[in-house]
Amino acid sequence: MTMAPDHLNLVGGKWIGDGARLDNISPSNTNDLVGRYAQGSLADVDAAVASARNAMKDWSTNSPQVRADLLDAVGSRLLAERSEIGRLLSREEGKTLAEGVGETVRAGQIFKFFAQEALRVEGDSIPSVRPGVDVEIRREPVGIVGLVTPWNFPIAIPAWKIAPALACGNCVILKPADLTPGCAHILARLLDEAGCPAGVFNLVMGPGSTIGQHLVEHPDVDAISFTGSVPVGRAIASAAIGGMKRIQLEMGGKNPMLVLDDADLDVAVRVCLDGAFFSTGQRCTASSRLIVHRKIHDAFVDRLSGAMTALRVGDALDPATQIGPVASERQLENNLRYVEMARSEGAEVIGGERIDASAPGYFQRPALFLGATNQMQVSREEIFGPCAAVIQCDDLDEGLAIANDTPFGLSSGICTTSLSSARTFKRLSSAGMVMVNLPTAGVDYHVPFGGRKASSFGPREQGRHAREFYTATKTTYIG
Repeated sequence: MTMAPDHLNLVGGKWIGDGARLDNISPSNTNDLVGRYAQGSLADVDAAVASARNAMKDWSTNSPQVRADLLDAVGSRLLAERSEIGRLLSREEGKTLAEGVGETVRAGQIFKFFAQEALRVEGDSIPSVRPGVDVEIRREPVGIVGLVTPWNFPIAIPAWKIAPALACGNCVILKPADLTPGCAHILARLLDEAGCPAGVFNLVMGPGSTIGQHLVEHPDVDAISFTGSVPVGRAIASAAIGGMKRIQLEMGGKNPMLVLDDADLDVAVRVCLDGAFFSTGQRCTASSRLIVHRKIHDAFVDRLSGAMTALRVGDALDPATQIGPVASERQLENNLRYVEMARSEGAEVIGGERIDASAPGYFQRPALFLGATNQMQVSREEIFGPCAAVIQCDDLDEGLAIANDTPFGLSSGICTTSLSSARTFKRLSSAGMVMVNLPTAGVDYHVPFGGRKASSFGPREQGRHAREFYTATKTTYIG
């Protein structure tokens, strides 16, 4: 393993990091050291919050053109350097190179979208019911926002939190996931090089149990946006509410894809293959429950299992790879535990085993759990790996009931050629996002993202709806 350069935290416009380092190891090749990343301290969090507080007045009252220009410059750099950044993303997270570059492009598009939104923070001016009185309603920044981001989309999710926060005039402290600090560091570097004022954006890397918790509990942090697991999200909500902080939580999913007997099988197989297994199934919107009409079940399973088995699993940087490695040893062990659980619960398992590659890494063959029921643990709990349970149903009503019978409610989908069935499913699905003849995973950057039940809490992310979280409404009466 060759030595790699150190990457520091950004606090108050200065790159700091005198303490411990974390080795960022590629899941495709554990001999590949992506970089060494500084581990922040509680004092670093305090300093970041203080610098953000000092910068808040000038940043929030400056011309929106300043904010727009900064975000647009970062977006342009991301798009121009998509190949280099996408390669680093694939090295540290395990996405295929095409997915890594694609995610980098999406991050650039997000920054450019919110560059324009910085100029469109609208308000209202309406007459009062009282003569001689005018009413103005405007949106103002919330204040200091702590962002806690996951490892599975290491540049897109930080982008869709950072960009709207800054566009609305807030100051930010970002705490990225330990597994993927490299992409967060790139965003910090691009913001710094684009002239972001000191303290407006801060990066503090380190463990969630210390750095993340201190950020959530800090009395001078006004809002927390978190993406991650349900247990951590609930803990953050409990801690944040004690300080009366605004919170936005995006958590897990157990997303259903209903395949009816009138579906185009070519479309259905393509949609389920993508939704269940691409990005190694490490998407909160992945199709982990395939609910298939009994009449076409055997034909569907035969075609899907054949396509799944043919997927090329390997090094993320190999252009021939279709499924990269699992992101970590711990995640792989969890996936394999669920494969054995599926067998113990009575499902027939196709695939799912750990496989070897030319270099040491965390590779797993995608898995189908046949003969599953919606009561099995593998059908109830989020696995976050390339595993999908196949559940049979007799008609639209039963399929819809199974789809909604889950503690989660992020994304759902239906494959059908019936306009009536699609309309019914769209109306009655209890998910925040519904797909018709499209994978449950894969969303646009300019429209709302989020779910219901245990999947999400608080205002939506992305698109113009993002302002609901990052701004506060002020009503002014003028006599």
